[in-house]
Amino acid sequence: MATEEHSVAKAEEFKVLANEAFKDRKFSHAIDLYTQAIELNSQSAVYFANRAFAHLRLEEYGSAILDATKAIEVDPKYSKGYYRRGAAHLGLGKFKEALKDFQQVKKMCPNDPDATKKLKECEKAVMKLKFEEAIAVPGSVKRPIAESIDFRSIDVEPQYSGARIEGDVITLDFVKKMMDDFKKQQCLHKRYAFQIVLQTKEMLQALPSLVDITVPNGKHFTVCGDVHGQFYDLMNIFELNGLPSEENPYLFNGDFVDRGSFSLEVILTLFAFKCMSPSAIYLARGNHESKSMNKIYGFEGEVRSKLNETFVELFAEVFCCLPLAHVINEKVFVVHGGLFSVDGVKLSEIRSINRFCEPPEEGLMCELLWSDPQPLPGRGPSKRGVGLSFGADVTKRFLKGNNLDLVVRSHEVKDEGYEIEHDGKLITVFSAPNYCDQMGNKGAFIRFEAPDLKPNIITFASVPHPDVKPMAYANNFLRMFS
Repeated sequence: MATEEHSVAKAEEFKVLANEAFKDRKFSHAIDLYTQAIELNSQSAVYFANRAFAHLRLEEYGSAILDATKAIEVDPKYSKGYYRRGAAHLGLGKFKEALKDFQQVKKMCPNDPDATKKLKECEKAVMKLKFEEAIAVPGSVKRPIAESIDFRSIDVEPQYSGARIEGDVITLDFVKKMMDDFKKQQCLHKRYAFQIVLQTKEMLQALPSLVDITVPNGKHFTVCGDVHGQFYDLMNIFELNGLPSEENPYLFNGDFVDRGSFSLEVILTLFAFKCMSPSAIYLARGNHESKSMNKIYGFEGEVRSKLNETFVELFAEVFCCLPLAHVINEKVFVVHGGLFSVDGVKLSEIRSINRFCEPPEEGLMCELLWSDPQPLPGRGPSKRGVGLSFGADVTKRFLKGNNLDLVVRSHEVKDEGYEIEHDGKLITVFSAPNYCDQMGNKGAFIRFEAPDLKPNIITFASVPHPDVKPMAYANNFLRMFS
């Protein structure tokens, strides 16, 4: 009995330490401490719900759902279990599942104004979803919005003083002027925004799903990870490493948009460089280049606010044209998320994926965009609730089977902006420092020099930006959990 009491007391000590780590935004450390508390006392719903909250902060929605469900099993009357699970469902865009959990919270806490507010927002989101489903036209019938846009017929007002494209050619002078305007929070005229996005779409849709990149001997190539709408940090990358050009080429490895509130500025800048010089910049799809994510995490609201509804549809079409992976000099495989639930996947299979759609919830395309490495060998469930986790043995077999040396991927915040895993065979690179203005992480990018392609990792800190908070344009309901 004394031993049991000692365990319960020790578990409480770990919980107190975990709560402090959480307050200091050390969410991974908090998870480790809550885990130690749970190992000593698995009958506390609070420990599971708190660990679920830390998983939510790290966008590990799958793990959050498991922990919140466990909290409910331990104590079915503990409302925070339903609350946390509802928030995790919401993070994955599963509004109907979230609604059930928040209905339960409201039932348990009928006088809680916070619960009432969240339930109303959730009901609104589900109603909107049902309406959109009711009016949706089957994909095979719907004409692409890009085909209905004639940007040349749009007049530019004489008083417009921003960047202008003369004719059809997007020049470096135009891109520099546009970036300077963006730094001052000035908008690009929609005529030129249409021109950039339509030209980019034409270029991207002609590419295979896996793009081969050749870096000549003596030349270099830079790979950046997630930027997530942090335009001023993107400008800092160009300050540190030079503007994209044929002599200074870049690959941006997905998740250009969402979370940060300057996502439109980021995507128009990257697209404009692509139009200016296709071999100066390569762009890969991330899991956030999708309708479901953009609807929740801010890009859709930002585009609607700064441009209009037509652009919302147009960006969704263009994102479906983004390639899924790149290979540098037949040796370095670069992908946003990670590897697969099955062995033996060949580069030729990736190259032939029909990517012109919203990301499915399973299969090769889903796994490329969503999966994460894990320290243990083999495969495990995804902490995100989509894709999977894969070990060093999976990475090594994939590399060997395709005669490759290295996997570079992004998709995860890292304290130093990068992490080398799987015995040096896998590098995560993340280029959004102080992610969401709260994580305190560095950003990083990788420079490869041919012919040896040894990765040279450069890290950098965040820079100031105008006082527009992350998620300023996000779904109202999700913003409550940020």
